[in-house]
Amino acid sequence: MRTSFDRAILREVTSTGTDLAVGDEPQGRTREPSGSASGAPMPRGRTTPTLVRLLRCARALMHIVGGLGTTVFVFPRVSTEQREAIIRRWCRQFVAMLAVEPRVHRTEAGAMPNHVLIVANHISWLDIFVLLSFQPARFVAKSDLKRMPVVGRLITNVGTLYIERERRRDTHTVNRATVEALQHGDVVAVFPEATTSDGTGLLKFHSSLLQSAVDAKGHVQPIAIRYRTPHDEFCGAPAYVGELNLVQSFWRVTGEPRIVADLHVLPAFSAATAHRRELSRAAEEAIRTALASPARGPAPGTRDDRRA
Repeated sequence: MRTSFDRAILREVTSTGTDLAVGDEPQGRTREPSGSASGAPMPRGRTTPTLVRLLRCARALMHIVGGLGTTVFVFPRVSTEQREAIIRRWCRQFVAMLAVEPRVHRTEAGAMPNHVLIVANHISWLDIFVLLSFQPARFVAKSDLKRMPVVGRLITNVGTLYIERERRRDTHTVNRATVEALQHGDVVAVFPEATTSDGTGLLKFHSSLLQSAVDAKGHVQPIAIRYRTPHDEFCGAPAYVGELNLVQSFWRVTGEPRIVADLHVLPAFSAATAHRRELSRAAEEAIRTALASPARGPAPGTRDDRRA
C-alpha cells in the first residue's frame, strides 16, 4: 500500500519537475590505514553535546528508512529524471542532518559532458552522499556492501554496480555493465584508490575500472574531495580507516559541530582514444594537484562558492 509519505513525494515530483533543489548547478572500502603513517588524525574540538549527536543519529536513521521506502514504492512510478532529482534532494537532506555542507568549486563553467565516468578520491562512506548531493550517479562498490541490513537494499535500489575485487574476472563483468550504463546515458562513479585514505594524501589509482570509459568512448570527470572545518582547518572525522567500524565512524561524524565538504570539479577529458593507464595517471595527477592547493575556500557568496 502506498503511504502518505510516498504520496507526498509523488505530488512534489509531479509539481516541481526534475530539479527539486534551489540554486542547483546545471547539468568499497577496506580497512587499510593509509595517507599518513599514523592513520587518520583524530578530529579536534569535539564540542557537540551527546544529546545533539543522538538526535542526529535518530533523524538520519529515520531518513534512511524513509529513503528505502521511496526506492521501493516511488521509484517504479517515476521517470529517470525524477528519480535523480529525488536522490539529489534526499542526499542533501541527509548530509544536512549530519551538519555537513557540500561546496562545489568548478574550474570550468557548464554541465558535465555525456557518457561520464566520475573518478574521485575516497575518504569515507560520506563521500557517496556528498557526491550524490551534487550529481546523481551509479557507484561501483564492493559486493559485501550489498549484504548490509537496510543500507545494502537502499544502495542496490539506486542502481549500484557491485564488484568482487578479489576476483579478476569480476572486473571484466563490471566493466561491461558500466559500459552499458554509460552508453545508456547514466553517470557512473568509481573510487580508483580501491580503499579509503585518511584524507591527508592520495593513494595510487588503479586503472582497471577506467577501461569502461574507453570502451564507451566517454569522458572521465575527476572530482577531488576534501573535508575541513568552517575555520578552514583539516577535518579528519569523516575518515573511515583503520579499525573503525561503520557505527563508530558515523558517531565520529556526528561529533563535529559542522563539516565543510569541498568538491573540486576539475576539467573532464575524453577517453575515446586514450589508454586506461593514461586516464588513470591524468585523473590522479589532477586530483593530487587540487588537494595540494590551500584548503581555504572562497568567501560565501563569491562566484566559485556554490553549495551543492
